[in-house]
Amino acid sequence: MQLAHFSKHAKISKLNTAFFLCDIQERFRKLITNMDSVIHVGSVMTRASQVLNVPLFVTEQYPKALGHTVDEIKQHFEKDQKVFAKTKFSMMTDEFVKDFETKKVEHVVIFGIEAHVCVLQTTKKLLNDGYSVHICCDGVSSQRAFDRDIAFKQFQQLGASMTTSESILFEMLGHAKHENFKPISNLMKEKRPELSHL
Repeated sequence: MQLAHFSKHAKISKLNTAFFLCDIQERFRKLITNMDSVIHVGSVMTRASQVLNVPLFVTEQYPKALGHTVDEIKQHFEKDQKVFAKTKFSMMTDEFVKDFETKKVEHVVIFGIEAHVCVLQTTKKLLNDGYSVHICCDGVSSQRAFDRDIAFKQFQQLGASMTTSESILFEMLGHAKHENFKPISNLMKEKRPELSHL
């Protein structure tokens, strides 16, 4: 991938952003710390991508063994939603990158699992290629809270923006008069699972 060329201070908006949904699969349902929150955020951000017309990129790690994206999220996919199967830990497979590079993206918002493996390796690749990366902390986790916490420290050291689903969506709107404010606000009003560990 060629290095992206843009100002790192460019404002995030629906015109320059992509959402990355990383491996929120059925096999992990009972294994991941705060999985209820990860699934909830995945569902909210999937629907928000449609409201804002933001491209959504989805991966599944070895789905033959680990299952597909959980139904709570998959039910909200557009009919033509691409899902990239992978065995590589980073989301950035050749097929994925080929599709991703067709979009004019400066900012990437990531949510999914596991924080210290697939999300981290994807983040490193994106940052190295010049993209601005935003970690949805309420939608990123690992099996062990310790691994998650260490990954969060690494994200910060690498220069990723640590944020939440609500924060990033309202930042993209900018103000309450935005044409998409009401539907996004309604998504934010949905009851959220409690986070057991930060």
